[in-house]
Amino acid sequence: MTDAGTATASAVQITAPAKINLTLHVTGQRADGYHLLDSLVVFADIGDRLEITPGPELSLTVQGPFADGVPTDARNLVWRAAELAHWRGHIRLFKSLPHGAGIGGGSSDAAALLWASGAGLDPDAVLALGADVPVCYAAQPMRMRGIGERLDPVQVPPLPAVLVNPGGVVPTGQVFSSMASRDNAPMPDVIPDFADADACCAWLAGQRNDLEVPAAALLRDIDTALSELRSTGNVRLVRMSGSGATCFAIYPTLKAAKFAAYEIEAAHPDWWIVATTLGGGVS
Repeated sequence: MTDAGTATASAVQITAPAKINLTLHVTGQRADGYHLLDSLVVFADIGDRLEITPGPELSLTVQGPFADGVPTDARNLVWRAAELAHWRGHIRLFKSLPHGAGIGGGSSDAAALLWASGAGLDPDAVLALGADVPVCYAAQPMRMRGIGERLDPVQVPPLPAVLVNPGGVVPTGQVFSSMASRDNAPMPDVIPDFADADACCAWLAGQRNDLEVPAAALLRDIDTALSELRSTGNVRLVRMSGSGATCFAIYPTLKAAKFAAYEIEAAHPDWWIVATTLGGGVS
């Protein structure tokens, strides 16, 4: 997550990259109900954008293809992030990412606001906004454990990919409630240093997203999206991200990813489909 410069002398623009869970192992549940996770998280080179302008009062407007239904008050995580950072002014949020899609849109937006505010909050304070906000605040490949508070940097090569969201929202709480087991094996103790994208995909193939099956049971379009991705040429790995409904596929080159995105878009023009590179997000 990097400062993209200023739109005016006082307005700052920043990108909030999409978060992708390459793996998501659910390893337990605490007494307070929070689930324990072990997840390898990377970021796409596309995302929402924020423009923030300091001022005497806090206000928020939302624009973009996914602006409908996004609150412009304290229900919005960006607003809560501004309050946490003691920042005041106007926020313009450009929603390019579908919300409720398992790619951390709201959490990444909140993290971007924290970055742009320069508040320098400690990790515990950031965690109070939500389990995905600390890893989005880091905005680099991370192994995320616990309820989101344990973060360890990992090295992941650039991964050409296609992101597909067939529409529809699967509430995260319902997905967790539908799980057959909450005490599943974590990832191996050591995540290797991958020589290239093929080596990374070979290792990822032995890992899981434990939320994929229950999410697909709630929204059958997820299985359709996964099947469409698997049917494309040169695909290396296909999986759902987070609690859904966004799915991803990894390819050997960005050219192959763009061709796959074109094929799927031709068959499903109403889906959100984008070719991207996964890794450290926007540079």
